[in-house]
Amino acid sequence: MSARSSKPHEVVERALELSRADGCVVIADEQSTANLRWAGNALTTNGVTRGRTLTVVATVDGKEGTASGVVSRSAVTPDELEPLVRAAEAAARGAGPAEDAQPLVTGVAQAPEFTEAPVETSSAVFADFAPALGEAFARARAGGRELYGFANHELVSSYVGTSTGLRLRHDQPNGTLELNAKSPDRTRSAWAGRSTRDFKDVDPAALDAELAVRLGWAERRVELPAGRYETLLPPTAVADLLIYLMWSASGRDAVEGRTVFSKPGGGTRVGEKLTDLPLTLRSDPNEPGLESAPFVIAHSSGGDQSVFDNGLPLAATEWIREGELRHLTTSRHSAGLTGLPVAPGIDNIVLDGGEDRSLEEMVANTERGLLLTCLWYIREVDPASLLLTGLTRDGVYLVENGEVTGEVNNFRFNESPVGVLGRATEAGRTEKTLPREWSDWFTRAAMPALRVPDFNMSSVSQGV
Repeated sequence: MSARSSKPHEVVERALELSRADGCVVIADEQSTANLRWAGNALTTNGVTRGRTLTVVATVDGKEGTASGVVSRSAVTPDELEPLVRAAEAAARGAGPAEDAQPLVTGVAQAPEFTEAPVETSSAVFADFAPALGEAFARARAGGRELYGFANHELVSSYVGTSTGLRLRHDQPNGTLELNAKSPDRTRSAWAGRSTRDFKDVDPAALDAELAVRLGWAERRVELPAGRYETLLPPTAVADLLIYLMWSASGRDAVEGRTVFSKPGGGTRVGEKLTDLPLTLRSDPNEPGLESAPFVIAHSSGGDQSVFDNGLPLAATEWIREGELRHLTTSRHSAGLTGLPVAPGIDNIVLDGGEDRSLEEMVANTERGLLLTCLWYIREVDPASLLLTGLTRDGVYLVENGEVTGEVNNFRFNESPVGVLGRATEAGRTEKTLPREWSDWFTRAAMPALRVPDFNMSSVSQGV
């Protein structure tokens, strides 16, 4: 019997039966992906892949405390299942007491779909998208543009079983579309991206039209020096900055004085105003169009994530409410250490300012400033202030008297997401967006555009 012919829930049950540990968690992730790639207005490759990863967490109670061992492997055959379980047990027995040890989660109702076959994607997900893309190629060719990019769709069915009786299941679709338009001489480039669950809500023709406008803007080139500029950050750039903010929002690290969320003299900045704008940053596993796992799926422990929390229900959480910091991320263990509420990370993020202005309307209300396309190569400079550095990419445009008048050079920026929120003077309409820099790790985001009066373009970059 091959690894793929055994049903995921049966593999989970068999691994739990084989376990001799005091506690056991088994996670089976069934993954399928479908993709299209194109260059120069023509499809180049397409394909479908499938795979399974099995993670076994063994816990062993000892005189000094509970130890854990975690082993993950791909394409595990039935003959390899028991050695995998024994490897996790050996890792637990060879480890010292786990700092994050907690009783395994109990009392969660079994998912009725636990025994059902995993969902899978296929090339059929592009049934409507691919013909529309072909029409976009024709329009681009006629307009003197070349389109490059890719579309990727992934479905992951995660089965979580524990020795305490949990039997949970979550199906996660994830689609990304990235489209680049270039002038034939490659001197001008524009980018657009979308996040989608099923490719039914993406329109290649609309994206191509948007990129055609941006390539037109770039026909006039203006060189600007480094400095602080009034800057309009589009939703994708805001998402990249705030995802990094969330990755840095560890309650434990804040209490220990290591982050921008640490209060001088001790404690955290929970309860402080971070911005005068009525901005609310939140996550909700049931957010329409951005749905994510409603319970913890932890393949490893670290920071404010714990394998002992697998199966813990997740609820809507406001990280910032109307400008005030309300929650930092915690596991059950770090919540106990810090006195903060239990608030595990959730796999989506929404920033809402209650406004309905489009980015175009914000441009029209700009006397002089810069309009960005996206950010990339973002790196942390100083965790104490959450200072980040990175580059602009694929179009920085000059806005004068409410109109885009040309493209300017790229810049390196130095900014803190907390500082950006604190100095922002206007937020636009919240909309689903694709974070370009972090799209390999995080795609479920909805953000407004932000106006920052003094965004720090620290040096000129020669990148495109």
